[in-house]
Amino acid sequence: MRTTKRNNRFRKTISIISSIAVICVAAVLYLQEEYRLAKASEPVAEVIQEKAAETAGMEIPLLQTTRSEQIIQHLGYTISYNPEWRIPNWVAYELTAEEVAGDLGRSDKFLPDPMVEGDPVVSKDYSNSGYDRGHMAPAADMKWSEQAMKESFYTTNICPQHHSTNAGDWKDLEELVRDLATRYGSIYICCGPIVTNTETTIGSVRKIVVPQAFYKVLLRHKSDGAWTAIGFIMPNQAGSKPLMTYILSIDEAERQTGIDFFPALPDEIENAVEADYNFSDWTIK
Repeated sequence: MRTTKRNNRFRKTISIISSIAVICVAAVLYLQEEYRLAKASEPVAEVIQEKAAETAGMEIPLLQTTRSEQIIQHLGYTISYNPEWRIPNWVAYELTAEEVAGDLGRSDKFLPDPMVEGDPVVSKDYSNSGYDRGHMAPAADMKWSEQAMKESFYTTNICPQHHSTNAGDWKDLEELVRDLATRYGSIYICCGPIVTNTETTIGSVRKIVVPQAFYKVLLRHKSDGAWTAIGFIMPNQAGSKPLMTYILSIDEAERQTGIDFFPALPDEIENAVEADYNFSDWTIK
């Protein structure tokens, strides 16, 4: 009996030692595989970081004409604010598919921009003006962050906009851009007013210039890594037309706005993508 018990204990000991050995070998193999995968992923991470660095600020334009501006950086967009006109020269940002999928509710509270130097526009300046408070960077593009949503209602991001434009074709264009961002993953956007004369203003205390038209230009990567761009300009007046009616090349948009769009692109690429547009690169009706 004693021999049998000793044999049983011996077998149990051997079994435990064998199990521990198997576990140790499996652990070593697991750690080796994790190390291999980590090393293999390093170049991928570097490529991602390099691409992010290459495209950082791709949406930011440059003024080609002399006009007042204060550059203001908010969470969801960058703005060139014109303190003389009391509207933006341009508003620029990147919109991703993930941001479009945000589910925050609309703020609807227009606020003076706390970063404005001097006397900021307040919502009351638009009261009884006959014009809507027209967003440049739409609130619906900022559903991914409570702060971004709040800042989209800063009056630096707002222009006097004809109701037919604001609630009609401009809104349709905003919805198109969100669809494009969802479809393609990311869109670089720059938009703003076109002012050909400053005679028409609203507001009794702070004179806000009423634009004659609005522009929006878009840039994105294609699946093959190449860039493609397209522009839109629509008048600030009553009327409704298909969005393709407002399409034009980036070169033409630059001529009409006095703004150099997407200057961060290498010159040879910028010249190529801005000279013309390709309908096949965009889903527009």
